[in-house]
Amino acid sequence: MDTILQLIHKEKTRQQQTIRLIASENYVSESILTALGSFLTNKYSEGYALNRYYEGQEYIDAIELQAIQDAKTLFGAEYVNVQAYSGSPANLAVYLATLKPGDTLLGLDLSSGGHLTHGSKVSISGKWFNAISYGLHPDTMRIDYEQLEQRAHEHSPKVIISGLSAYPREIDFERIGAIAHSVGALHLADISHISGLVATGEHPHPFPHADIMTTTTHKILRGPRGALIMTNTPTLAKKIDKAVFPGIQGGPHMNNVAGIAIALQEALTPEYTDYTKQVKANTQALAEALMQKGYDLVTGGSDNHLVLVDLRSKNINGDIFSKQLMRAHIETNKNAIPFDTLGTPQKPNGIRLGTPAVTTLGMQELEMRQIAHYIDQVYQAGDSMETLNQIKTEVIEFMNQFKL
Repeated sequence: MDTILQLIHKEKTRQQQTIRLIASENYVSESILTALGSFLTNKYSEGYALNRYYEGQEYIDAIELQAIQDAKTLFGAEYVNVQAYSGSPANLAVYLATLKPGDTLLGLDLSSGGHLTHGSKVSISGKWFNAISYGLHPDTMRIDYEQLEQRAHEHSPKVIISGLSAYPREIDFERIGAIAHSVGALHLADISHISGLVATGEHPHPFPHADIMTTTTHKILRGPRGALIMTNTPTLAKKIDKAVFPGIQGGPHMNNVAGIAIALQEALTPEYTDYTKQVKANTQALAEALMQKGYDLVTGGSDNHLVLVDLRSKNINGDIFSKQLMRAHIETNKNAIPFDTLGTPQKPNGIRLGTPAVTTLGMQELEMRQIAHYIDQVYQAGDSMETLNQIKTEVIEFMNQFKL
């Protein structure tokens, strides 16, 4: 049986040989890997910087304060909490700080591109709270802001959530903020998927239209698994701190916080701005190449880092196609398609593709057209293992041009 270290090495090789198109995945720098595997793993740091419950925090405090300052600079926030373990706990902390069980929240429906933590009935956000959803307009497949406003006035939510998990267009944070404040609700903007685009001006910023902003620190931000919670309202800041600790968790993972600090510093460089511009350019190139090959895309394109492929015209579901693509070393994820009454969560009729990871490796528009060609080759191959193996060999040779 393989040892854990052998399995880690095999995973590294798999990543090197695979075109990674999962929109929520990326590669971290060697500096971040060093931080994650450092002696910080040994330290318990319950509490906040300069106010801990354990001794020996001199360097820990300096790391956390640096991460906070860099996040403030990058996102234009007056308050930042860097301790949440990941995006879902960060959103849960916001709910703990602002809601009571049974209170009403309003978020983008999961099948319309929202996230589980935005009120899905299978999530704690939909079990503990009265979760109402808004969706997309059936004609445009864009967020139906009129429906959002109507439901906000009808249900009087205490929190309205904006954000996306599989929505390929810009979000009008200003309009959602105006709707929220017109009904006395707080506006929570979850920018986990687009944080890097927001930070570099490639997507409209939630502030000052959002009261609270959350983001994961992996995905397009290229950091370790963690999260940031931000606000410019001092009274909310105090509630959020108490909700994170001691509300839902104990000591922070300081190796992660150090990795987050490094990722934030990397994101403050001009090179990172160039990266986010290329992510958008690559997404548009991939979208155009797929449409030229006859693939239907939800909304007909993308404004951000992802495309959502509607496979219904191809007579194959996302579960089968994503597995066929994986046999050829092309990594994607199956995904629901809005207004699809035939698909199921286990067998949806779409796949989601994202460009952050391949862009980190240095790929540009030419490579996106090649990737679209590989995707179509896999579709044409069907169940032919011989053909899929031939494509896999080509993909591995293609990926050998780009080093982790």
